[in-house]
This record gives sequence, C-alpha cells and structure tokens, in this order.
Amino acid sequence: MALLNRISSANIGIFFLILQANKTRYMSGKITFTMIKPDAVADGHIGAILGKIAEAGFKFKALKLTQLTEADAKKFYKVHAARPFYGELVEFMSSGPIVAAVLEKDNAVEDFRTLIGATNPADAAEGTIRKMFARSVGENAVHGSDSDENALIEAQFHFSGREIF
Repeated sequence: MALLNRISSANIGIFFLILQANKTRYMSGKITFTMIKPDAVADGHIGAILGKIAEAGFKFKALKLTQLTEADAKKFYKVHAARPFYGELVEFMSSGPIVAAVLEKDNAVEDFRTLIGATNPADAAEGTIRKMFARSVGENAVHGSDSDENALIEAQFHFSGREIF
C-alpha cells in the first residue's frame, strides 16, 4: 500500500509539472483552438480545411471528430447568450458532427484568424477558409479563438490534458 501511495504521489507531481509547462506554453500565444463546423463537415470540406491549416504552418496538437449536444453548445457559446442569434447558433452547432482541434504556431490566435477570414464570408479576403468554404455568416465553416485566454478555455472544453500533445 505504501508503494501505491508513493506511485500515486509521484504521478500527481508529474501531472502538475506537465500541466504547468503546458499552461505556460498555451498562455504564450503559441496555441489556438478551432472547430470545423457542421456545415463544412456536411459539405465534405474536412480534408481541404485541415490541409489549408497545415500549409499555413500550424501543428496539430489535438484533433477529433465529435458532435456537440445542445447542452454542450449552450455552455461553449454562453458568452453569446444575450445575443439575438444565440438560439440559432446553439441549434446549428449541435446539428451535426464537428472537428475540434488545438493548433500550435507562434502568434497562433492572430495568424489563424487571418487564415480563416472575416465572420461574413462575403467580407472575407480571397483565399481564406471562410471565403472558400462558408455558406453564410451563420454557417461560416470554422470557429477560431479570439484570444490566447479563450484558446486555452476552449481547448480544455473539448480535450483532456492527456489528449493535447
């Protein structure tokens, strides 16, 4: 039993060291979070979008195909709860599979937001993900974190620490 307690304590110590190292990396502007939204998944654009992300120099630190429940979508987008589009957003984001990913690159949040383009694809620059793959302002193909802090929160919403490499 004493050996088991020592192993458990050692593992906990290692866990906290890894967590602290990752938190420092995550908060230093090197990670962002993205989701390929249900419209782009349904339209068969997963491969093309992941390819554009990789070509832009991002490293995939975590990646999975999943589906948000209505409760998940409400929690994830609670910052928008008072906005008139909140109900539609929750319904849309829980309507089909998504691809969630944690990406790494220097200046990750800003560079990724440039890569995806304006929220409204009509206003997005040529060659951006939203210009190429979005259906509309409401079904705009991808989500991208808007700050380093939100990137960490959003990554932890979708992935456990052991799923992020």
